[in-house]
Amino acid sequence: MGLPPGFNTPAVGFEQPFAMLEACHERVQRTLALLGRLREHVREQGSDDSARQAARDVLRYFDIAAPLHHQDEELHVFPPLLAQGAPAVVALVRRLLQDHGDMVADWAAARQPLQALVDGQIRAFGAADEAALDRFAGRYARHIADEEGVAYPSVLQLLRPDALAPMGREMAARRQSPRPEGVRPPQPRAVP
Repeated sequence: MGLPPGFNTPAVGFEQPFAMLEACHERVQRTLALLGRLREHVREQGSDDSARQAARDVLRYFDIAAPLHHQDEELHVFPPLLAQGAPAVVALVRRLLQDHGDMVADWAAARQPLQALVDGQIRAFGAADEAALDRFAGRYARHIADEEGVAYPSVLQLLRPDALAPMGREMAARRQSPRPEGVRPPQPRAVP
């Protein structure tokens, strides 16, 4: 079904934080594509070792990496835009923040059938499971397009070039804190 998310990704370092944010979006898209292949596999063949491994990969990415990515945006990208952005950009950022909150709720619903598949509690996704997975995956396309097309370019116009290195160091440091196996990082909070 494919390699776990993050494999075969060109190396991007935190010294280029916006390249790192965009690389995270690529991993989100690849992980959502893996989720789509997993769903098709389960519809055609049911649950097997391959399906359970793919579900574990999706769970791992959206439990650990995605919340850190949202936190990066909420700490480094959105605040300057809310404080200094044009009114249309401020409105967009407020929607992006709302999306982050909605994504947390969508993920809570979507992770249940994936975890049940991993745990051998289900062999196929029911209609409610499929709806939860659709809702979760569906929110990302517009969200990523708005961040890369509007939010990131807008904040780069506001940030001084010397702000990028500290931003990258903070992003890297958040990922260095040890987390026991199975412990999820704190969910970022959306701010108005």
